[in-house]
Amino acid sequence: MQPIRCGEPAPVRSPVESKAALGARARAARGLVLAVPAALLAGAYISEYGFGLYPCEMCWWQRYPHFAALGFAALAFLTVPARLWIALAAVCLLISAGLGAFHAGVEYGWWPGLTSCARVVPSEPGGSALEAIMNTPLVSCDQPQWTLAGISLAGFNFLFSAAAGLAALVLLGKDRA
Repeated sequence: MQPIRCGEPAPVRSPVESKAALGARARAARGLVLAVPAALLAGAYISEYGFGLYPCEMCWWQRYPHFAALGFAALAFLTVPARLWIALAAVCLLISAGLGAFHAGVEYGWWPGLTSCARVVPSEPGGSALEAIMNTPLVSCDQPQWTLAGISLAGFNFLFSAAAGLAALVLLGKDRA
């Protein structure tokens, strides 16, 4: 690196230089914050459209931070400061994990939920809005639609999102050392 002389503008770093500056752990964190929300959203949409498991309102709340995490992860690949975008994506995963933990607690009856039920109405061009509303199932936030070993989809979202968010932050921290 060359010294900057008085009166000269500071050199501008290109994203390519920034990417090379990321260590192996930061690159792993960047891949993690991209892959995990993409996989969880893919699973949510496959279960919704492939298996008819309609999301309740709190299920939707858990998806929004994943969309934000994907955006921040994409920025980490495209622009500087990559570490900031990776950290923000990890925080989004932790927010979704918190929402998942709250939703799972509602499903297990540990505390009351904020909503009682929700309808997700598909929008079809040319169709009757009233018919779409009447044919859409009413989904309760306190009844899990699917479980595996007693863990609901909200519980799995908590587990995977928390693990990935914490792992990404730890990897970022260890990359600096």
